[in-house]
Amino acid sequence: MRPESSPPVRGKQRIKRVAGKELTLFFASPVAYLFLATFAAISLFVFFWGEAFFARNIADVRPLFEWMPLLLIFLSSALTMRLWSDERAKGTLEHILTQPAPLWQFVVGKFVACLALLGIALAITLPLPVTVAMISDLDWGPVWAGYLATFLLGAAYLSIGLFVSARASNQIVSLIVASALCGLFYLIGSPLLTDFFGNNAGEWLRSLSTGARFDAITRGVLDLPDLYYYLSLCAVFLALNTLVLERERWAIGGDRKHRQAWHTVTALLVVNALGANLWLGQLKALRADVTEGNLYSISPATEQYLNQLQEPLLIRGYFSGKTHPLLAPLVPQMRDLLREYEVAGNGRVRVEIIDPTQEPELEEEANRKYGIAPVPFQVADRYQASIVSSYFDVLVQYGDEYEVLGFRDLIEVNAERETDVDVQLRNPEYDLTRAVRKVLQSYQSEGNLFDTVEGTLAFTAYVSADEQLPEQLAEFKQSIRTSVEKLQADAADRLSVEFIDPQADGGEVARQIAEDYGFQPMAASLIGRPFYFYLTLARDDQIVQIPLDDLTADTFERNLEAGIKRFASGFTKTVALVTPADDFSHGMGGGARFSQLESLLGAELNVEREDLSDGRVSGNADILMLLAPRNLSDKALYAVDQFLMQGGTVIAATSPYSANLSNRSLSLNRVNSGLEQWLDHMGLKVDNQLVLDPQNSAFPVPVTRNVGGFQLQELRMLDYPYFIDVRGDGLNAENPITGNLPQATLSWASPIRVDQEKSAERAITPLLHSSENAWLSSSTSVMPRYVDGQISAFTPEGERGSHLLGVVSAGRFDSYFADKPSPLAQAESATESTKESEGENESASDTSKLENLPSQISRSPESARIILFASNDFLRDQVVRMSGAAAGGDYLNTLQLAANSVDWSLEDAGLLSIRARSHFNRTLPPMEQDGRLFWESLNYIAALLALGIVALIQHLRNRARQQRYQQLLAG
Repeated sequence: MRPESSPPVRGKQRIKRVAGKELTLFFASPVAYLFLATFAAISLFVFFWGEAFFARNIADVRPLFEWMPLLLIFLSSALTMRLWSDERAKGTLEHILTQPAPLWQFVVGKFVACLALLGIALAITLPLPVTVAMISDLDWGPVWAGYLATFLLGAAYLSIGLFVSARASNQIVSLIVASALCGLFYLIGSPLLTDFFGNNAGEWLRSLSTGARFDAITRGVLDLPDLYYYLSLCAVFLALNTLVLERERWAIGGDRKHRQAWHTVTALLVVNALGANLWLGQLKALRADVTEGNLYSISPATEQYLNQLQEPLLIRGYFSGKTHPLLAPLVPQMRDLLREYEVAGNGRVRVEIIDPTQEPELEEEANRKYGIAPVPFQVADRYQASIVSSYFDVLVQYGDEYEVLGFRDLIEVNAERETDVDVQLRNPEYDLTRAVRKVLQSYQSEGNLFDTVEGTLAFTAYVSADEQLPEQLAEFKQSIRTSVEKLQADAADRLSVEFIDPQADGGEVARQIAEDYGFQPMAASLIGRPFYFYLTLARDDQIVQIPLDDLTADTFERNLEAGIKRFASGFTKTVALVTPADDFSHGMGGGARFSQLESLLGAELNVEREDLSDGRVSGNADILMLLAPRNLSDKALYAVDQFLMQGGTVIAATSPYSANLSNRSLSLNRVNSGLEQWLDHMGLKVDNQLVLDPQNSAFPVPVTRNVGGFQLQELRMLDYPYFIDVRGDGLNAENPITGNLPQATLSWASPIRVDQEKSAERAITPLLHSSENAWLSSSTSVMPRYVDGQISAFTPEGERGSHLLGVVSAGRFDSYFADKPSPLAQAESATESTKESEGENESASDTSKLENLPSQISRSPESARIILFASNDFLRDQVVRMSGAAAGGDYLNTLQLAANSVDWSLEDAGLLSIRARSHFNRTLPPMEQDGRLFWESLNYIAALLALGIVALIQHLRNRARQQRYQQLLAG
């Protein structure tokens, strides 16, 4: 009995005393140090070697948590094996059982001591994410989620280990049984078992597994059912642990009602703890996405597209019950995402999940109507191989329009080794939302054109009086009036129409439009009367000129419709792409091919090859993209100039140099784009120099080695300063084009200079900069050099500094041809002279002149923009593949940069924001082997230092405790 002078011990104090005693016993023996050292050593080994952190080239700490579910099984069992069995072996268990205190306090005390040791072990691994954050940009959300998942998983295993230890009288038996039971909870949801069942049964098994829920949390999604699952396991096994100890208190023939009450209460606790998992599993909204940018949540952009739905949208998932083991875990992820669409649709989205093999009618419809067919997958184990044909498709249907996404559209496969294949969903929200937008646009294009136009459009025809116009133009004016009035009737109040004679009232309007838009008088001939014939569409500050391709009503209506679509939000935009001809004598040895960029853009936009030789850009074009232009003629330059003057956006990737790469040689050639003087007039100049940067990406160089008299050629990755690695401060974080881009590689780039005087009226936005240590060179010798059989590094020359590599110039531009004769007029004059010399009649000549009426604009509206990247080669297919070889996989960042530029220019912030949430992985900066060894060594030293600090603290605590004990004895 406790002495009367001794104060009663409260429950919290007793738990604290028990935990303190266990921690003291841990550190008084090698158990704690062995546990911490093993945990740290295995974690570091798996991180740097087992999962090849630097080879993955991804700035995350996912390898740290990959093996935690397996690692903690054995470490937790080893930590808990002696906690109760040792008490039983030493005879101290009887002392605990005879204490007048609830036994659950002793159970919780031991459990808290184990959790404290687990927390110390996790803290020792903190230098790993800190190191990654120092090297590159790290998303801390999944890191903290991973630590939380590891702590909860470890707590569940520790509670299981304590329960087994209370039942076992031998430590070894406790270790084996606890490892087996923890392993069972892990294996129950692993592919080893779920592969024998369909999707529904497999998902149910994964919901019971400690490993499957662990993976969900480490992604960065904190789902309340997942968190509660681990807490419920702890509660169940701690309750069973308490019951096991309580039963040893009971005497033979004791109070049966008391025993019945204990069994009933424990059973109710276990049933309720486990049953609550089924109830919480239905609550999908109780989750928090802690990733940067909320990668696993429906974005506002997706909700914006769903809000445009006027009738129900059907999203149907076709997933086979029996599928490839690597695809099976992706099915519940897809289903959860589709349910998110259903919730966000507020009744406008209907989601169906079916197994076609179980519903023959729907399978026949999928095969016949939508072209959905099962894909054969080869499944093999150590005994046999077989073929499984399964479905992994999503149908998005709106009205009569539909889009099908197959597994090739939804997943990405990364194979680091032949036996190490990682299959993940690529960016399912982006793919689904893109499909939703596509069917929505196709459906809307068949309806009223103005349903997708916000606000009121103003059609203004700055046209002279009939007596001032040539007869053919006067007739054309009447057909325009008829077509516009008909369209105005369909548009209701969303289109205003006005015809203005600029020459009336003393020509005040003529002076105003010349100042605002650069509209100048036209003339059908050198001696003809001047007149005006300009057609515009405007909304707020945005203005679009309707081109006059020919003088027919059908062409005008087509151009007017294209102009209206530039103000609409529900139509597919068109990119006019200008590339050099596939000339095998220039650049990269295979012509200037941009097929990867075309494929990326073509998934969302209409990409049309544009021929500028006629001096005009197609009226359907929303964006003009010039990639590595060559020797543009005056007429082609005039087309570019007038497209900009109409308020369009010109995206140009150009520089004075282009690479020529063959299997065994690399050279750099000077090229003439034809844009130099035009860009200089617009306030932008690309210097005739190359930027070299010590912050660069690797370059695959063929190296020949002599091995036993045989010449062997192999590719070696070398630092190459011409491949400028732009990241961090080099990317404009404030602009959507580069704000969410982790990195970009610009190859053989030149510096851009901005003329502040010429650009005074425009907004200049830098996009890309080299590092502060970059330098310039005019040498075209860019092949890595050999010195004494060794590859020599490039030596910096001249001044060091940051150089501008990409820029946006937006605002009013003055035409390059404002004070020059129009190339089209000159061409027409030459044609007229030829026809006159050949005796053609005058009426035919007049008709030709009117059909090619030169409507030159001398000043652009505020909506005009130039986006300039000073590199010819960084978007070419072969360079993109070379960058992928250096990164160890597909390299899409530069293509992403171009796609972002297009989306931003089209003001399509929706898909731009969703794609930015994508999984263009955060990459590591280039690093030599010495640098990698430095960071690896630093982490091992940090772990050893942390162990030493823990040991020192414990030693000081023990020493202080001994001094207090000696003082008590002396007193």
